[in-house]
Amino acid sequence: MQNVKLTDAVYYVGADDKTIDLFEGQYVVPEGISYNSYVIMDEKIAVMDTVDRRATDEWFKNLEQVLSGKEPDYLVVLHMEPDHAANIESFLNKYKNAKIVANPKTFNMIPQFFEHLDLEGRKVIVNEGDELVLGQHSLTFVMAPMVHWPEVMVAYEKKEKILFSADAFGKFGALDVDDEWDCEARRYYINIVGKYGAQVQTLLKKAASLDIQKIFPLHGPMLTENLGYYINKYDIWSSYRPEDKGIFIAYASVYGNTKKVAEKLKELLEAKGAPKVAIADLARDDMAEAIEDAFRYDRLVLASVTYDGGLFPCMENFIAHLKSKNYQNRRIAFIENGSWAPVAAKKMKAEMENLKNLTFLNNTVSIKSAMKDADIAQLKALADELLSE
Repeated sequence: MQNVKLTDAVYYVGADDKTIDLFEGQYVVPEGISYNSYVIMDEKIAVMDTVDRRATDEWFKNLEQVLSGKEPDYLVVLHMEPDHAANIESFLNKYKNAKIVANPKTFNMIPQFFEHLDLEGRKVIVNEGDELVLGQHSLTFVMAPMVHWPEVMVAYEKKEKILFSADAFGKFGALDVDDEWDCEARRYYINIVGKYGAQVQTLLKKAASLDIQKIFPLHGPMLTENLGYYINKYDIWSSYRPEDKGIFIAYASVYGNTKKVAEKLKELLEAKGAPKVAIADLARDDMAEAIEDAFRYDRLVLASVTYDGGLFPCMENFIAHLKSKNYQNRRIAFIENGSWAPVAAKKMKAEMENLKNLTFLNNTVSIKSAMKDADIAQLKALADELLSE
């Protein structure tokens, strides 16, 4: 993506990455990812973050076009994750007079990535509420620890009323992809930041005191209208409230018998008028999307075959992800299968008992090997309980 003039003084100089296969080494990104970086042109010139090393050449090209021979005064580092900070040393080596603006936690972290980088005389240390005046524009810094690393901060530019939001309000997908914001922003948030809902809530409370008219994140599109919509989504996600009424069935099946049970339950629920039933094969479908759906809906059904006296590995992995992201405030049901000693329901419940505000349904469906006509009654009873208020 070429540099883009966003306002009279603010430019986009980031880059789309369409060649990446896994973001953060684990999340599939079929539509790529954007590494966002911005420049504020004023009496003093501030560059807002760098980009991943995969986009170094494009970033410097875009940056040089905007600078048009001028020298930047500051590099503002909101977040030290390598997809944003990989080019700090290259930038400072290229622009010898530029200073780096960061908070104490960031400066403690920089040597971990750049062992031989000499910052003597080039540090501008900022803390909560500090202001960096550029001329007509100025940046006020707000600390946002654990959104989603401990050194993270955001910056508010009061003339343009822009919140440079670091990873907050980001999404998967390159900027030239025309898709719905919610789906890939939700998958991004739940899987990457989801553990830190309390910290996101703290940031939202701080942001509420600012007159924000634009949000410029480090991934995904710049948000310039209907900001209340996006902020409300973040409030829902970070407070672990269900976003939609619906039932998500996540199953783990070896030979397809547990899959048939899960699909039969979906059929029964839809026949009984369930507004939304989503289903996922945990062995084959995107795990990050399954986690997203578990958080999106207010009811969850876990269906697993018994495997080596425990759970099938993909179900074990799924539950571990839910626990690591502080899953809570949902109604949960269990389906188990086993040929001689079905114990999957007991194992799944034991894994989830210590999570907050989960309600376990009374009806647990237990199948011996393959679904039979008599098992349908169990599934109907579970469907009725899932649909009851």
